[in-house]
Amino acid sequence: MNSLILRRLLQAIPMLIFISILAFALIKLAPGDPVQTFVTPNMSPEDVERIRHNLGLDKPAYVQYFLWLGNALQGNLGYSLINHRPVLDQVLERLPATAGLTGAALVVSLIFAIPLGLLSGANPNRWIDKIMNFISYIGISIPSFWFAMLLIYVFAIQLHLLPSLGMRTIGVSSIWDILKHGILPCIVLSFANFAVFMRYIRSNTIGQLREDYVQLQYAYGSSKREVLFRHVLKNVLLPVITILGLSLPELVAGAIITETVFSWPGMGSFGVSAMFGFDYPIIMVITLLTSIMLVIGNLVADLLYTVADPRIKAGG
Repeated sequence: MNSLILRRLLQAIPMLIFISILAFALIKLAPGDPVQTFVTPNMSPEDVERIRHNLGLDKPAYVQYFLWLGNALQGNLGYSLINHRPVLDQVLERLPATAGLTGAALVVSLIFAIPLGLLSGANPNRWIDKIMNFISYIGISIPSFWFAMLLIYVFAIQLHLLPSLGMRTIGVSSIWDILKHGILPCIVLSFANFAVFMRYIRSNTIGQLREDYVQLQYAYGSSKREVLFRHVLKNVLLPVITILGLSLPELVAGAIITETVFSWPGMGSFGVSAMFGFDYPIIMVITLLTSIMLVIGNLVADLLYTVADPRIKAGG
């Protein structure tokens, strides 16, 4: 187990370096100039160049990258070009909001996808299966920003049941207030994942119900419910674990749009403001965090394989 974790972490190092090079190159190739954020109509060209020099943007791109990489390896992620605050401090301030929202969305999607996927797969082409297929097609196809605006219009503007923006109500610091603000963005983030998970669980359930061990359990007198949740479920979860590991970076990517629509003070809205301001130290950190989540997701998936099926050895 420890050798597996160490091997995966060592394999991730060159991948993360390559991703950082690619992200840095794309930032430099993008049109725009972060210096323009500080330029005023009365500034002289000398003042503009002085700002560029102070920000370190007058050096060649490869020099800027190696300077950033050297500082990052020492734990110094740099300073924001916009507000001049340490990037690490700003990330740590916003990371809990994104982690809580994405974690809740992942749990909610699994809670609904597992039983409904099993139920749909156990009743193919029946009314419950057709309803679940219709819902999953909507979840896969619908744009998240449109779905977010639809929920805001229905539940916040028309019904006045839930808040539409932010994470807290001004002057209120209760847990229930945070939960109310998180319901709509959590639904948006979890809906697409629910649709994907449910489709995989449904298709795998149909395949597993044709296996000989299922017929053997029926011959022993097991009920359909016992066969589904005691025997089929364990085999169905194996491919879902892979999708679960790969869904972590997708959740972060989806959070960029969702947090922006709902003004959720997390990494997503933080990244959007950094992109508009060409704040490349922040963009680099967010890109690497997403990549690290992909590595961690794959590692967690490998470890969960051994839990779901003891026959699979972590070291093999």
